[in-house]
Amino acid sequence: MDEKKVEALWMHLHWLTVLAQQGSYTASAQRLGVSKAAMSQRISELERAAGVPLVQRTTRSVRLTEAGQQLVDGMRDPFERIAQSFSSVRDLADEPAGLVRVTAPVAFARQQLVPRIAPFVRAHPQIRIELDMSDRLSSLATEGFDLAIRHTASPPDTHVAWPLCSTRSVLVASREYLRHHGTPATPQDLARHACLHYPRAQDTSAWHFTPAEGRKKTQAQRVTVPVSGPFSANNSEALRDAAIAGLGIALVPDFSAQAALQSGQLVEVLNGWASVGTFSTQIFAVRPYASHVPRSVSAFVAWLRVALAEGFDVRAAPSRTR
Repeated sequence: MDEKKVEALWMHLHWLTVLAQQGSYTASAQRLGVSKAAMSQRISELERAAGVPLVQRTTRSVRLTEAGQQLVDGMRDPFERIAQSFSSVRDLADEPAGLVRVTAPVAFARQQLVPRIAPFVRAHPQIRIELDMSDRLSSLATEGFDLAIRHTASPPDTHVAWPLCSTRSVLVASREYLRHHGTPATPQDLARHACLHYPRAQDTSAWHFTPAEGRKKTQAQRVTVPVSGPFSANNSEALRDAAIAGLGIALVPDFSAQAALQSGQLVEVLNGWASVGTFSTQIFAVRPYASHVPRSVSAFVAWLRVALAEGFDVRAAPSRTR
């Protein structure tokens, strides 16, 4: 194939790499901002030019053939270098610009990230934020995200991680629930209460506590309490709302409980004890290692570190302007 014909297929080749990342024509078309029909047509044209099948189609997904995978493997590094080179050129502009694709947990994004984004967008009108709210741990490299917000104690070693703030877990209940069922005085009392918990794989439905910092540690050992209740959910907003409705005592991250505690819808119980192991104590911004970080991403990370530096003190309203 002559050089001109190969050059005419560069876009087709890029679309094939996106298809390999996304695993479906629908997702790939959405990522590229084109129709599914256009996506399918370009891949068919590429296969005709190559003379061999590149994609195995099924009713639910697509897989690359050996030839298709060979093409994608050979193009991955060149396309990454092209993207980095273009990003470097754009950074020569006076103002950071471009699209920053961010993924963040649903509860954290809805309650803490979205309310704070407006000041950043106003301060950087050339930067666009695309936010994916999902509790699924997306692969940044394969799904095209520039940045991920992670509620974790151990960010992956293969990524750069910027600490944003500390967070803690809080036990919360409505005043109505506590009037009817009493207020627990010790972690062991929770065994007699309706406890709203976050189910996990191989979870034994138990909460673990140690005396909170500054508390006289007459019982410094870790306390484990089996818990049960009428409701569990893998989303801290749902647990918070169930507690507001009076279903029981919920253990949630402080960023989920902050607004309800400030408004008086919920009260904190057992604040002399610290929960261990259910939720992490740190929020990070992470991205894969790269020789060049776009200025738009650096600007957003710098803003996040300032906007979230104070954490989620339940006595203070979240800052919305910076």
